[in-house]
Amino acid sequence: MFVLGLTEPHREELESVRGADRFRFHPLLDHKTLVVETNHDFDDLLRRARAELDEFGGSVDAIVCHWDFPSSMLAPILAQERGIPAPTLTSMLQCEHKYWSRLMQREAVPEVVPGFAAFDPFDDDALDSIDLPFPCWVKPVKAHSSSLGFQVRNEEDFRHAVAEIRQEITDIGDAFNQVLSRVDLPEQLRGADGNTCLAEEIVTGIQVEPEGVVTQGQFSVHGVVDMLKDPTGRSLERLDYPAASVPPEVQQKIVETTERLLRHIGFDNGAFNAEYMWDEQTDRLRLIEVNTRISQSHSDLFLKVDGTSNHEVAIDVALGETPHMPRHEGPFKVAAQWRITRETDGIVRRVPDQEEIAEVERSIAGTKVSIDVAPGDQLSELPHQDSYRFRLGDLYLGAENRDELAAKFQQALQILTFEFDPVEDE
Repeated sequence: MFVLGLTEPHREELESVRGADRFRFHPLLDHKTLVVETNHDFDDLLRRARAELDEFGGSVDAIVCHWDFPSSMLAPILAQERGIPAPTLTSMLQCEHKYWSRLMQREAVPEVVPGFAAFDPFDDDALDSIDLPFPCWVKPVKAHSSSLGFQVRNEEDFRHAVAEIRQEITDIGDAFNQVLSRVDLPEQLRGADGNTCLAEEIVTGIQVEPEGVVTQGQFSVHGVVDMLKDPTGRSLERLDYPAASVPPEVQQKIVETTERLLRHIGFDNGAFNAEYMWDEQTDRLRLIEVNTRISQSHSDLFLKVDGTSNHEVAIDVALGETPHMPRHEGPFKVAAQWRITRETDGIVRRVPDQEEIAEVERSIAGTKVSIDVAPGDQLSELPHQDSYRFRLGDLYLGAENRDELAAKFQQALQILTFEFDPVEDE
């Protein structure tokens, strides 16, 4: 079983699933190349991945991917070349190309699609072609996480956002074009390549995320996760599982809507998670996006609450087997991934040492610490940061209830020490 961008923590999670003794996991390309670096040559990555598989002496029985582009597009191409179950490349692109995805959503589930318009960020008159009022979101049709996504309130905000997007969009956009050249594009998508942007209506409310798989035509959801924002409403603060912020009937509607969309585009033999926003006051549901993989951020949450991680279903679907996730067999009733963040830029002087991390994990039951920065890092220069605040790491917590989760988070922050130096003006 080959895993794109395999890391040691990733390997440990994979080897902890039920029945892991059946499998031997091998890395396919390295994490730095696929995830850390942001300027890609897709055709070169595909050539290198093919060479690694060809040089392997044994059988290639499955290809597993848990990362965003370019890994997400390498996996179906490599799998289909070897007769391994995977979604078609076209169905993957119809999820991951944000404009193409909106067009497909408008065909299949129009009631949950916000207003949107594609535009060329290199067109000085692009704003004239956008028939949406301010405020709105602007973002590339393909980017890492929330990078290069901006909420714009007026023309000045729009100009500033586009100026920043122009500097970086081709890092991924050019590589994404190499993938788009491999499929037949519909007429309505011509001219909307990987360096295109999308303007979208701002939607508000409670954000939730179902995760599941489609295997040999069988659609299933193994969990729904709360995506809770910071007080500004612009950045993700934490993930809670199981979701409790929306009523069961809304969760059921979300699941049914996701199934209609994925069946419409012919997505099969793959994992997914989808992000929705529900406005409690108006009972209005809006689809934000569909991701073509399980979320590794959910893995520890499922392990804590259900007794095994979602890596298990990712392995099952890669083998073409029907997944069987347990429910409520873990040691905790609720779990969370809580982000450790900083609002302003800075140069990292100190991060929590191993003694502090060990103290947190020893003294706060069910807690795991992940630190994403190192001394000397300038926060604004790190890849995959969102546009409004900086992510230092994550706390994975388990508890009997959500009040206990919050108390554990604050307790951990009292122990974990970060220090920063200011960034000097150039």
